[in-house]
Amino acid sequence: MTISFAVGLTVFLAVGGMPGGVAGTAGATIALVVLRRREPSELRRERERVAADLPLAADLMVACLRAGQPITGALDVTAEAIGGPLGDRLVWVGGQLRLGATPETAWQALATERPLTFLARTMNRAALSGAPVADVLTRLADDSRHAARAASAAAVQRVGVQVVAPLGLCFLPAFVFLGIIPVVAGLASEVLLP
Repeated sequence: MTISFAVGLTVFLAVGGMPGGVAGTAGATIALVVLRRREPSELRRERERVAADLPLAADLMVACLRAGQPITGALDVTAEAIGGPLGDRLVWVGGQLRLGATPETAWQALATERPLTFLARTMNRAALSGAPVADVLTRLADDSRHAARAASAAAVQRVGVQVVAPLGLCFLPAFVFLGIIPVVAGLASEVLLP
């Protein structure tokens, strides 16, 4: 984000004035698009899968904890049921806890990944405060589902705009050539010709 801002500011300062503002905005937008596309698609898909699996994993852990399983047992059962990248991370955390790592240390390793940051912070707080983990995970699952719904609604709105934009670009020249130019030509012929 700061790189795209720097590019836009540099273009604005180089060109100057109103054209510089337009060119700077275009340069910043292009830089932002290029920088966002630099993330490998494999990592993006993995992150999206982790985010999609998180509510179900939290619900499974809640069910295991309420059935009397310890946290390591709940992590093992959940990791086996979920599988994939989230399952691998949960297996790692469970292994760290079994080896004697503090819960804060074990969960902190997941805090660097964007979809799992809230899970890691939540589990750290629960470990430090002694709060019931099942209640915290239930809230986490609800929040994750809400975030997923909001993201899908935003994606639907983006698709709507992306579909209408080319249509507008097709109809705008037709409107100009068939609607505006004949009117202007008619007015000009009446004004210029006696």
